[in-house]
Amino acid sequence: NTAIDSKGTVLIVHDWDGMTAYEERRAEMLAALGYTAFAIDVYGADENPSSIDENRALSGALYGDREEFRARLMGSIAEAANIPGATDNLVMMGYCFGGAAVLEAARAGAELDGFVSFHGGLGTPEGQDYSATTAPIMLFHGSADPVSGMADLASLLDQLQEAGVTHGAEVFGGARHSFTVYGSSDYDLVADTGSWDGLQDFLDTQL
Repeated sequence: NTAIDSKGTVLIVHDWDGMTAYEERRAEMLAALGYTAFAIDVYGADENPSSIDENRALSGALYGDREEFRARLMGSIAEAANIPGATDNLVMMGYCFGGAAVLEAARAGAELDGFVSFHGGLGTPEGQDYSATTAPIMLFHGSADPVSGMADLASLLDQLQEAGVTHGAEVFGGARHSFTVYGSSDYDLVADTGSWDGLQDFLDTQL
């Protein structure tokens, strides 16, 4: 989705269920705010997962092959330059699996203007670190997230501080894993709207 006289470009990485109407809606919301927004599919156009097992298999394959994961993320970033109305200023954001993907891109040294994770997987794989990260990282997370808990968040913040990466985190008390996902049992209106406001502040600063 392209905005005239774009404020900047935002890439959205999907949750573990693949690229769906949810990511498209978020892209439309960003376009309405004046950004060029593009939802990317790191699973590939031929994949359309429709079950938990398929979701787990596709996400697990990329978690298990970090080089392929990074190649797909970097390929998506390169392709973004071809989006009509794309700008040189670019932020990558993602939800759940997409949040983990954003952090993977940050550790891989993607030369962007910012990275944003919404209720993402926060663990750092063995052998990786944030020494190559080139731009600020913003984290939106729920304190009741059973996937990546507060210990994971604290560890990540320690790593970012040690690596000298500009970072911020907004924690929503009691929010569970999928707090931004409309219709999910974890949806939390306060956390959803609060994190969306925080995203806009981050984009205003970085783009």
